[in-house]
Amino acid sequence: MRDVAVVGFAQTPCVRETDGTTNGVEMLVPIFHEVLGSLGLTKSDIGFWCSGSSDYLAGRAFSFVSAVDAIGAFPPIMESHVEMDAAWALYEAWVKLLCGEIDTALVYGFGKSSAGHLRRVMAMQLDPYVVTPLWPDSIGLAGIQARVGIEAGFWDERAMASVAARSRAAALSNPLAQLSGNVSVDELLASDYVADPLRRHDCAPITDGAATIVLAAGDRARELCERPAWITGFEHRVDSPSFGARDLLTSPSTVAAGKAAGADGVEVAELHAPFSHQEILLRQALGLGDITVNPSGGVLAGNPMFAAGLARIGEAARRVHDGSASKVLGHATSGPLLQQNLVCVMEGRE
Repeated sequence: MRDVAVVGFAQTPCVRETDGTTNGVEMLVPIFHEVLGSLGLTKSDIGFWCSGSSDYLAGRAFSFVSAVDAIGAFPPIMESHVEMDAAWALYEAWVKLLCGEIDTALVYGFGKSSAGHLRRVMAMQLDPYVVTPLWPDSIGLAGIQARVGIEAGFWDERAMASVAARSRAAALSNPLAQLSGNVSVDELLASDYVADPLRRHDCAPITDGAATIVLAAGDRARELCERPAWITGFEHRVDSPSFGARDLLTSPSTVAAGKAAGADGVEVAELHAPFSHQEILLRQALGLGDITVNPSGGVLAGNPMFAAGLARIGEAARRVHDGSASKVLGHATSGPLLQQNLVCVMEGRE
């Protein structure tokens, strides 16, 4: 099998609302120029393009086709798409590189959450026969999970607020973050509930944004990047979509994906945890102990739908690129209450 690495990463600023249409072109063109320019590449040098987005979020069918306008109609390209977070598009591109069909791939994800009512849109991912007709919103469901954890003694509201406070403090070093600042746990706990026991700081914000990653194989990766983030493990697993068939205080899919990807010994992890208590759950599922988690601020500091998971992998890869870590982990989730989980482990080589 070939060696494949993350060699480039770029993302837009995480903002509450962007101007323009929902097709993503306005967000994608600048970061395409940024990531390709940093590597000395042109669009013609990319062997495969793969994207992640959602027609439900955009509000129209085949919205991802319109986003291809950001690439251009000529010369012809090889392109694919997943209707979920672009971290899964990265997995598709990785497999294609492993098979030797291409030497480079560009993966991107985008979402304009401000265009609709996100809490309602997310209900469309639930069981269409039994659950979706009840229209339970995503924050309400997460509140149930948080309450179950509190009652079982797995965490408390102070522990949840501590996650949020640390996230915002870490985001001070991230100029692209939507929320940042030094705030005390007591200040956060004094705020009102959004969905008891969740307060606003416990929930990832509504965010518009996009992210892109460039993958390359073998010698091509070494040519493009001084210190490539070599993918040494990549796995995704899924739990039951039925809430009645799941223990909401564990994440078997995360445990399995972490073991298969080789998560032991990572120095830094970027976790896609849309709610504060889910970071606590994921940290335990991956056996991360006291290592640095979400030095970028994570999705509690900015949560561009369908790009946030890809950005977690990109942010983790950055720690390898700049030499601050040798083995890192990027995690992405999709579906209700951590139903689907993907783990990507990357390493630097001297």
